[in-house]
Amino acid sequence: MAIQIFGTNKNFDVKKAERFFAERRINVQKIDLKEKGISKGELESVISALAKKTGNRDEAIEMIVDKKNKDYSSFAYLDDSDKFEKILENPMLLLQPIVRNGKETATVGYCPDEWKNWN
Repeated sequence: MAIQIFGTNKNFDVKKAERFFAERRINVQKIDLKEKGISKGELESVISALAKKTGNRDEAIEMIVDKKNKDYSSFAYLDDSDKFEKILENPMLLLQPIVRNGKETATVGYCPDEWKNWN
């Protein structure tokens, strides 16, 4: 299982996600959004995995953005085609944690019930 956790060290839900996997002795790769950000391929993979659940790419993009973020107002009124690029420019807009299991499965926020079903 290749689990990746995208988030920052100060976010409590990120810490809880790390603890969840550590308690089950599952190795994770932590990507600090402040330090490294998120690559175009990683973001595309997360959006694709979430779009399978929602059935819509635009809804998946809205789902991964933190509406409480101070920079959300600059994001909210963008054309849908520009939102992907805005997230790449400012990865702190992302709701944390984003947890990815391979390329097919991803979650946004603290979702232990869903993680328990990952094999």
